[in-house]
Amino acid sequence: MKNYTYSGWKLNGFIALLVNLLMVAAMVYSIVVLATAEAPVVWAIVALVVLAIASFLMLFGYIMLEPNESRVFLFFGNYRGTFYENGFWWVNPFMTAKKLSMRARNLNVDPIKVNDKAGNPILIGLVVVWKIKNDGAYNAVFEIDAPEVVGATSNTRMNVLENFVAVQSDSALRQVAGMYAYDENTKGETEEVTLRSGGDEINDKLTDELNDRLSIAGIEVIEARLNYLAYAPEIAAAMLRRQQADAIISAREKIVEGAVSMVKIALERLSSEEVVELDEERKAAMVSNLLVVLCADEAAQPVVNTGTLHN
Repeated sequence: MKNYTYSGWKLNGFIALLVNLLMVAAMVYSIVVLATAEAPVVWAIVALVVLAIASFLMLFGYIMLEPNESRVFLFFGNYRGTFYENGFWWVNPFMTAKKLSMRARNLNVDPIKVNDKAGNPILIGLVVVWKIKNDGAYNAVFEIDAPEVVGATSNTRMNVLENFVAVQSDSALRQVAGMYAYDENTKGETEEVTLRSGGDEINDKLTDELNDRLSIAGIEVIEARLNYLAYAPEIAAAMLRRQQADAIISAREKIVEGAVSMVKIALERLSSEEVVELDEERKAAMVSNLLVVLCADEAAQPVVNTGTLHN
């Protein structure tokens, strides 16, 4: 990568403008001399011609750079460096300047359909914050081919770069999405990073992948984050049912765990406080009844037993 700044002629723009005005004043003086002289004055004619040409050419050398802007300069096809200094300047008027913005830009990658690591079709979207690196102006102009915009404006050049970033972002998103599963199929059995739970790790992976792909264009990715993640419509209903089943099973496990604990406490309290003496058969019946009451989806209907447990 070429990494050098502009090293050609440059002059403060206001000083150059003052010189330009002095040239105009000298031209006016030469015209007055020629108008009042009885015979042609050679030096006045030469000075007028030279000053007119020089003053005219100087008009093409003025440039103005705002913060986070740059100009890539060519001298008859030879790269002469990149100008980064803000303000009003005058440079060699025979230079060809290509304007570039060094400001950060957002790219919203619309959700695309890809297959995750498990082969499930998913919809995934991405937001990218990118900019041209300080030493990447040469690459941004000369490493990315744009034959359809030769001689076009700087906005067209930036549009070409945006299109390049969009295509590479799509490709990187597909690759990274294929490296991870959407979520864990078995709850609690693995600690595998997934697209849903990966968070910063997935975003860092995307950022690194994009920086590798876009370095050829002198572009730096400041941040890349997933902004949309869902199952594809054709499997969304089935996956929703699976998630609901997982939730129900998890809830049942909690209910059973709590019910067993409550039954155990009840039996221990009845025994320790000598409320009632229960044999094994009566304990089994009590456990069965308590579990039915505690684990049932609907409220239990009490039945008052006025006899005994035994016929």
